[in-house]
Amino acid sequence: MKLTLGHSPDADDAFMFYAMAKNLVNLRGHEFTHILQDIETLNRRCQLKELDISAVSFHAYTTIDRAYALLPCGASFGDGYGPCLVAKKKIDRESMKKVRIGIPGLLTSAYLTLQLYLGLPHGSFQAVNLPFDQIQQEILSGRVDAGIIIHEGQLTYLEEGFTLCEDLGVWWAQETGGLPLPLGGNVVRRDLGPQVIQAVTETLHESVHYALEHRQAGVRHALPLSRGMDEERTDRFIGMYVNDLTLDFGTRGRAGLKEFFGRAHQSGLIPHIPTLGV
Repeated sequence: MKLTLGHSPDADDAFMFYAMAKNLVNLRGHEFTHILQDIETLNRRCQLKELDISAVSFHAYTTIDRAYALLPCGASFGDGYGPCLVAKKKIDRESMKKVRIGIPGLLTSAYLTLQLYLGLPHGSFQAVNLPFDQIQQEILSGRVDAGIIIHEGQLTYLEEGFTLCEDLGVWWAQETGGLPLPLGGNVVRRDLGPQVIQAVTETLHESVHYALEHRQAGVRHALPLSRGMDEERTDRFIGMYVNDLTLDFGTRGRAGLKEFFGRAHQSGLIPHIPTLGV
């Protein structure tokens, strides 16, 4: 059975799916077509049910949970760190409500976290939707005053000349007593049926486990998608978002998700609290 598999063209996703891409684990009779697109594009495509399996933002999952099941493996959390709100000069929280902020997609978890941080819903502050890899340049050009940096930019913004206004993962941990910040997960179409869902779950779990057990090979596989970072820094970045919580988000990850969705729903930022699991 041929299945489409969407994930971001980033080092952490490349590492996670390394063993599947190289046929190093049991694919259980399935043939996976890897589709590499930015997370906001994947979010939108899943809203149209165009992909069988995909990485999505947890924010986006609130709009597709009736069509897609959330898998317990393959998720990314910010555990005491996360998307970084940066600017050329320090901007405090109250002032941030009045300036133009570059965001990496309306359905991203980074944007939902920003709304929780500011205590303001979409449309009540100046969010400028931009491709994630153009936000730094748009801050420098003056089109926006600040921006949310995701992916590798979280490790490089200081040397690029930016000032940290808030690490949203640090803020979330302080707000919640140390819960991890939910960022993205992997989903599979419910209409594929329980047998396929179970097989995909097992294959993905084995792929993540294989990469963690063969870390150096996995990092080298991911290096071409690390956007100029060296192997050591790529390894560090991968470790932030592919770890034990990725193998299975478990009780602690589930608690983070319940808190994230609960706060967002209570604030009127998402339509309902989605189902966790198959």
